[in-house]
Amino acid sequence: MLEVEQYDYIRTAYRVYGKKIRQIARETGHSRKTIRKVLQGQYMGYKSRAKQVYPILGCYLGIIDSWLEDDKNCPRKQRHTAIRVFHRLQQEHGFTGSEATVRRYVRETRIRLGIHKNSAVFIPCDALLGQEAEIDWGNCIAILDGKQTALKLFCMRSKGSGKHFVQCFPCERQQALFEGHIQGFAFFGGIFSVLIYDNLTTAVEKVLRGRDRRLQENFLKLKAYYSFTPRFCNPGQGHEKGGIEGLVGYARRNYMVPVPVADSLDQLNERLLIQCLNFGSHRTAGRDKTVGELYEQEKQFLLPLPNVPFSNIDTWSGKADKFSTVHVDKNRYSVPTENAGTKISAVKYIDRVELYYGGQKIAVHKRLFGNNKWQLDPMHYLALIHQRPQAFDSARPIRQWRKDWPQCLEELLKRFRQKQGDTKGTKEFILVLMLFKEHPKDDVIDAVEAALAANVSCSDAVVYLLQNAGKNSDPSIEPLGNWLRFEPADVSVYGQIGGGI
Repeated sequence: MLEVEQYDYIRTAYRVYGKKIRQIARETGHSRKTIRKVLQGQYMGYKSRAKQVYPILGCYLGIIDSWLEDDKNCPRKQRHTAIRVFHRLQQEHGFTGSEATVRRYVRETRIRLGIHKNSAVFIPCDALLGQEAEIDWGNCIAILDGKQTALKLFCMRSKGSGKHFVQCFPCERQQALFEGHIQGFAFFGGIFSVLIYDNLTTAVEKVLRGRDRRLQENFLKLKAYYSFTPRFCNPGQGHEKGGIEGLVGYARRNYMVPVPVADSLDQLNERLLIQCLNFGSHRTAGRDKTVGELYEQEKQFLLPLPNVPFSNIDTWSGKADKFSTVHVDKNRYSVPTENAGTKISAVKYIDRVELYYGGQKIAVHKRLFGNNKWQLDPMHYLALIHQRPQAFDSARPIRQWRKDWPQCLEELLKRFRQKQGDTKGTKEFILVLMLFKEHPKDDVIDAVEAALAANVSCSDAVVYLLQNAGKNSDPSIEPLGNWLRFEPADVSVYGQIGGGI
């Protein structure tokens, strides 16, 4: 191939120094025909062949074509690569040519057969403000109340402005999805006309042909209440909502790194809300305004919020079993023992379960997620355990509570049992535990610690201390320990009684 330096030399020798074509050909080694072409036209460099010939690969072309043709019916990730074709030719057919030749032919054949790996073509789009939003879930971890907890990250992103809303939930259940919508709409101050999803099972009952979907009944209620149009991606086509796919990673890398530590899920979500509100000072590629500026313009195009948010509750009814528990979503929640065997109704919120008997609320529990978990309120069982004190140490409500209660309760139980025996001491201690039902936890703990300091060994003394907390702040008043040390009785009166008979 003629290099540009040679092109320069030929034209300079002829046009500047007046050398003849024959002389230039002799000096450069190029033919006179080549010299004439250089003198007549502009340098064009290498010109590829109109049709590439493969002399060494020639007898293998049909084999390669058949392999690539069969790939059309194979999963995308299990098709031949060029290097795999090269290795198969070597191993199965004794091919001795170069890998570059095989790569070049495979690339050309893929284009010819319409299976080139880069054959997908996309249209650059600018979404209209306030018209579309994307929704998706992600996974993350946080430290809540000292425990590492796996959470689900709900993400909603405006396609028009790029503004986003992120919140954490304990699960991806339908109620969590609905709660994310309710909070997201409140965050944006309105409703997007179109919401774009994956084919979530909490929204889609069945994927039909093309874009048709059979939706879950409760999701239809949410859709009708907020008057938006759901649009679902084709299966396996995550690029159809690429913005939200990127947001899931962005939120995890920026909002959840380092792993956040919070006292509760509500506290964590308050932090996330602040971060979402502060997001928007940068410009998205191809936009002339910041995310925040576009979001302010977008608000006028959103559908107005209804006066009352969607009622995101679910109900359940059943019968309390012999353990005084009800089975709600494969988990157990306790009710007072007097309600064992009765018909109970439950109202399920995303964060709690409320239990009713005859229209009266009898219990409220933190919502459990998973299977075969027990949420027991020890107050529901204390009266029954008081009747059967031998079951105290093995009772599940007590064992669960005992893991977290303060050390002073263990010391009080030990003292009661030492002074009054195991059975009576346990019953007295249960009476102290019952105080938590009617009095603040900190007040009861203070009374127990005061009882330990006064060396008392009965529940009545704890009750006295609890009821008179703060009344004995006068130092002139003797502490309870001294008050409990009775003076010796005067028995001389008994002699007078005897003398008078």
